[in-house]
Amino acid sequence: MKLSTKTRYGTRILIELALKIDKGPVQVSKIASSQKIPVKYLEQILRTLKLAGIVKSMRGPKGGHMLAKNPEDLSLGRIVRLFEGQTDLVECVSSPEKCDMASECLVRYAWYDATSVLYEKLDGISIADLICGEDNKNGCIPQCPVSP
Repeated sequence: MKLSTKTRYGTRILIELALKIDKGPVQVSKIASSQKIPVKYLEQILRTLKLAGIVKSMRGPKGGHMLAKNPEDLSLGRIVRLFEGQTDLVECVSSPEKCDMASECLVRYAWYDATSVLYEKLDGISIADLICGEDNKNGCIPQCPVSP
């Protein structure tokens, strides 16, 4: 599986917003500059994150974007599914009818298991974990000021 640029950038955006969670909304121009993401592309990604209820926007001179969820509640698995869909390592895992060999394939279940393990691992890693590592258990990121 190769992750799209939207998934990689979306994760970086969420990390930046989590790091600035106690500083209020972050302007698009600041995110674009620090993450080296073109503004138009950044706006597309933010729109997706907003529609998913992960990011909240505020208008006005002190407006910008902020997390709508706690960083502890945002898993990499959720981000990957948001931008990639539920992706299997091989197509026959979720669509066996697309392969003439699916019913007798000896490796298909290994691909299924590998896909399951991948998403289980990604679901177990939160944005807070990426920032804090094991220290997250001690609350290294302030609580999200926005109620989910």
